[in-house]
Amino acid sequence: MPEIIKVLLLAVVEGITEFLPISSTGHLIVASRFLELPERYRNTFGIFIQLGAVIAIILFYRTEIWQQARSITSDKRTQQFWLKIVVAFLPAAATGFLFSDLIDQYLFNPLNVAFAFILGGVFFIVVERWRPQAPARRAREEVLELAKDISFRQALLIGIWQIAALFPGMSRSGMTIMGGMIHGVARDAVTMFTFYLSIPTLGIATLYALLRDLERISPDDLAYMLIGAVVAGIVAWFSIGWLLRYVSRNTFVPFGIYRIGFGTLIILLIAGGIL
Repeated sequence: MPEIIKVLLLAVVEGITEFLPISSTGHLIVASRFLELPERYRNTFGIFIQLGAVIAIILFYRTEIWQQARSITSDKRTQQFWLKIVVAFLPAAATGFLFSDLIDQYLFNPLNVAFAFILGGVFFIVVERWRPQAPARRAREEVLELAKDISFRQALLIGIWQIAALFPGMSRSGMTIMGGMIHGVARDAVTMFTFYLSIPTLGIATLYALLRDLERISPDDLAYMLIGAVVAGIVAWFSIGWLLRYVSRNTFVPFGIYRIGFGTLIILLIAGGIL
């Protein structure tokens, strides 16, 4: 299969899964093995195309972000909201920086991903049963106000839950949304907070991976990565809108069931020598 087709397929996978609570990293690890993506930039490619997802979230919330940028010097509520984003960003950022080599060496394999999928799926179902929330249909402006009401303590706890997403297969959005719900944040508000949190989290991770591996990336590889980022961003745009509509009407139990089924499938494929 031509490499450009592999790139496009992986970009679509990234765009669909980045903001859904089903782990984009886990899906990319499995898909990369199936598609036999060259080892020289397998991990870097998976991280770099997240840049498209970052741009997608910025464009999706462009009106709100522009308004916040214009008022941040005078609006204390906006200042505190972005300070909470920073507070939530720091735990996983520090952990990832300190242990990135160990994570890459020991955790990036299909069997670990499979167990993470299953564990995360069970966790979703338990949280939905233990801390039930009726889905609420609210206007985007109202949801943003609720997201701004998240306390600094809740923001820190959400950030600590994000550390679990460093384990491939756990899902960054899934762990932060479930973590926020455990600590009393409305499902739609913590979903929006998670999307905003993805801007520094994914953006800085992308830049770090690019600088770390720059010497190993050829001009052709970089071109593929840029194409992948564009495609991933377009697909991610639609995924963001879909998930926001979904959380206003449904729980995450179906995602939990999907994760358990997908994790079990990976184990069966490994046992059969296919993966």
